[in-house]
Amino acid sequence: MRPQIDVVHGDITTVHVDVIVNAANSSLLGGGGVDGAIHRAAGPRLLEACKVVRQQQGECPPGHAVITLAGDLPAKAVIHTVGPVWHGGDRHEAEILEQAYRNCLRLAADNGYKTMAFPAISTGVYGYPKEAAAAIAVNTVYHYLSLKPMPEKVIFVCFDEETADLYQRLLTERSQAF
Repeated sequence: MRPQIDVVHGDITTVHVDVIVNAANSSLLGGGGVDGAIHRAAGPRLLEACKVVRQQQGECPPGHAVITLAGDLPAKAVIHTVGPVWHGGDRHEAEILEQAYRNCLRLAADNGYKTMAFPAISTGVYGYPKEAAAAIAVNTVYHYLSLKPMPEKVIFVCFDEETADLYQRLLTERSQAF
């Protein structure tokens, strides 16, 4: 069965899916970019939930993922993952980014979530080149969904149209090779 993956240009905080992924920093306490937008839209309950996770587990290292309630978001939950900071590609950034996507998919499946939305992890202030990050995202999600029954659908939600076009092109190329 062909994986069900879509790309949209828009605001991830308004997407109606079971779980949205937050490109968080290791503190889990909010930051800039999509992390800040998700925390603002979710309200104070999300920050409180993240504080509880920090008390229980400490910081979230790159490549790892944790799940919390969604606060005021339309989703049921938020999966927070920390992508790698780009240092030129010689510090295992590709493997860490792939691990981040896989861990998010696994957490969604383990919690019975059928639909999820990803932002473009690590492509903002972390500086990961968009083309390389998008290729890792599309290939990792496509491969995972082709082997596992859950989640049933993934949406890449891109903040700008150029990034959405990039993800759509890569997804089209990948699905034609399937």
